[in-house]
Amino acid sequence: MGFIHEFGGTLLATFWDVLPILVLIIGFQLLVLRQSLPRLPQVIVGGFYVVLGLALFLAGLEKALFPLGRIMAEQLSDPAWLGISQESGGIDWLAYGWIYLFAAMIGFATTIAEPSLIAVAFKANEVSAGTISQWGLRITVAVGVAVGITLGTFRIVTGTPLYLYILAGYLIVTIQTFFAPKKIIPLAYDSGGVTTSTVTVPLVAALGLGLSESVPGRNPALDGFGLIAFASLFPIIAVLGYAQLMQWRINRKSKQPKEKEDAL
Repeated sequence: MGFIHEFGGTLLATFWDVLPILVLIIGFQLLVLRQSLPRLPQVIVGGFYVVLGLALFLAGLEKALFPLGRIMAEQLSDPAWLGISQESGGIDWLAYGWIYLFAAMIGFATTIAEPSLIAVAFKANEVSAGTISQWGLRITVAVGVAVGITLGTFRIVTGTPLYLYILAGYLIVTIQTFFAPKKIIPLAYDSGGVTTSTVTVPLVAALGLGLSESVPGRNPALDGFGLIAFASLFPIIAVLGYAQLMQWRINRKSKQPKEKEDAL
């Protein structure tokens, strides 16, 4: 009964969150466009499914994903399990190797399963007539997120300032933007945004908070957040770098026949 009562509250809160969107869409349809809603029964049923699905998702986050990420981070960073003495006064960042591996795997797995990235990869493949591979884009973005989350956990363990990583990352992005193929730049920037969605954010946020609570000398309010920024930044670097690598390979292949002709 307790769960049903909690879920009822979550369902009601979700409805109030979705209500302004419904009012905006219906208001424009009736007052601005002055047209009736097409397929009204299907719209009502679909709206009910949206609210119910969001409520179930939020309940799942609260009951499963948030506790799971926090527990895993606490267990993997437990000084007793790592064999670290809390009285030593310093932190051996090399001892947190399992945390870095877990962060990389979480970043990769959640990004591969991210619905928004799947949608972007599908549309990119469709618009490019198959030139951009769906799995190629998804794997590239997932690798970027894995590297970013790993570096973010390293930042939490070492306690270094967040802005140094962000400044260095965007400096790399700025340089890459000048040399990357122009057609891939908008897709690369969008790839950084779609990673911070329904699947990635809950686990990554729970991982950061759990890790900052477990590492001696870290403050969850200061060090527990910031991993999402890494998850947005490094996919851009990965996609731009992949595009630059493919362009270099294509240019190299196109030069080889000319070099053979010149040799003859």
